[in-house]
Amino acid sequence: MLDRKLVEELISVALSTGGDFAEVFVEDKLSTNIRLIGGSVENSISGRDFGIGIRIFKNLRSIYAYTNQHTRDALVKVTLEAAQALKASGISKDIDLRREEPVNLHRIMKRPNNVVFTEKLDLLRRAYEAAKGYSNEISQVYVTYFDEDQKVLVANSEGTFVEDERIRTRFSIESIASKDNEMQTGRVAPGKASGFEFYDEIDVAEYAKEASRMAVTMLHADLCPSGKIPVVIDNRFGGVIFHEACGHGLEASSVARKSSVFADKIGEQVASEVVTAIDDGTIPNAWGSANIDDEGTRTQKNILIENGILKGYMIDRLNARRMEMDITGSSRRQSYKFAPTSRMTNTFIAAGKSTPEEIIANTEFGLFAKEMGGGSVNPATGDFNFAVMEGYLIKNGQITTPVRGATLIGNGPNILKKIDMVGNNLGYGQGMCGASSGSIPTDVGQPTLRVQEITVGGRREE
Repeated sequence: MLDRKLVEELISVALSTGGDFAEVFVEDKLSTNIRLIGGSVENSISGRDFGIGIRIFKNLRSIYAYTNQHTRDALVKVTLEAAQALKASGISKDIDLRREEPVNLHRIMKRPNNVVFTEKLDLLRRAYEAAKGYSNEISQVYVTYFDEDQKVLVANSEGTFVEDERIRTRFSIESIASKDNEMQTGRVAPGKASGFEFYDEIDVAEYAKEASRMAVTMLHADLCPSGKIPVVIDNRFGGVIFHEACGHGLEASSVARKSSVFADKIGEQVASEVVTAIDDGTIPNAWGSANIDDEGTRTQKNILIENGILKGYMIDRLNARRMEMDITGSSRRQSYKFAPTSRMTNTFIAAGKSTPEEIIANTEFGLFAKEMGGGSVNPATGDFNFAVMEGYLIKNGQITTPVRGATLIGNGPNILKKIDMVGNNLGYGQGMCGASSGSIPTDVGQPTLRVQEITVGGRREE
């Protein structure tokens, strides 16, 4: 990627104006996106993105610059301009980088770049035919294929010189069911930090049918009642509520500024005793995993909340200085164009002791949120509202009629304290998370769980 001697020179130049830490990030990324609409290819884009980012610290100040020029003169020029922005004084320093070999947790069998286009297109067409053929009420189907091979190099003035390769692939199916003037949507989007062998593990046709089943079911569903009621949230994508309403508040980027409701609360009870929350970037081949984070630190399993007690945060290098705490391998960025900061990887509520059947049977009346949709969150307070893509009423301890138009409205930290049953069926869903360091792949997860009471916004009164 870049010669080690050149990287050492860049770090030395970066520190020449008085900086106390310098980092070089190199990225070489190949990606493919194919989108099928109505059975025809709408677009197919493959490309390569290469660039270098240089970051310099002076105490709690940070300077970041990037370029896609990789000649020595161009890189030295950009680095020196960044260093001079510190307006300090210093001298060049000799840097001795030590190559590190991270443990590879993510076995790749079939590199997507070696798979011919027609084989990828065949996946799209099989999914389209299965989704469209599910029902004559399916009016439109969108299918998207994505793969990425990202090679990174991270070096810094503390001697780190480490490389990693991240290969990911994802498949998305969105079905729209229509009747009269009503439309409903179903969507599934499995993904993994894996090669093309991922498609030997899953059946894209079955996922496509699931998206269409969801859309058709909701097309014929009753309107959801509104009010404050118990809500049982199914496993897998239910974890998006914790991710958005609580997870961001546990990132050091907000904790260090005291803009998080969880700031200065380590050791305090912030959730029900049945709640344990974890961020784990080491899960083999999980969508949000990597061998190292984007500062060159090995990823790790971070216990955030244990039996309701706040245990820690996700901390990057700069915010570790601000908070006077250790880094946690949680620094991430979309590409070389972004400075890294603390971000989630695979974040989930751990499995509990109840079975999903027990949770439903112990709920006299409530809402079963089987699949969550989009929503909005105030990261400073944790206030949220999320649409329920697929929901059902619970009556007399049984899941009954499907309902549509439901919205969950609440506050993340408060909801954590109202969780009274947690299932033993941990599941994950894949998504993209946007924040100050760009859009990154993250897993959200949870078992089936029950919240004693959430405000449900619906379209009819009960």
